[in-house]
Amino acid sequence: MPEKDNYFENLRLKMDEYAHFVYKIARSFPKTEIYGITSQIQRATISVVLNYIEGYARNKILVKQNFWEISYGSLKESKYLLNFCYKEKFISEEDYKKSLAMAEEIGAMLWRAIESLKRTNNS
Repeated sequence: MPEKDNYFENLRLKMDEYAHFVYKIARSFPKTEIYGITSQIQRATISVVLNYIEGYARNKILVKQNFWEISYGSLKESKYLLNFCYKEKFISEEDYKKSLAMAEEIGAMLWRAIESLKRTNNS
């Protein structure tokens, strides 16, 4: 199982890096957005890693799957918000592309983990 544990730890580390990156770029958002987009993108982004961790700690496969699906949904929400912020010129093209690449990699890894749980549950 060490290989499996490495996959999950690697995914958690990528999520952590993503959350810190989004928090960093959100610091430069207009002050008028502190209770709007800034708060929303921070909550959605931190929810990705928090729900993943909470699900990882659960023993029941369906409970774990539920938390990971919430994590995936939060990732989709944060991706939309990043796109919105890019269109509103709150973030640079470089930061947008970097955050999008991070989100795409996390999404692919998380989706594989969710699909693996579904196969395990159907066995």
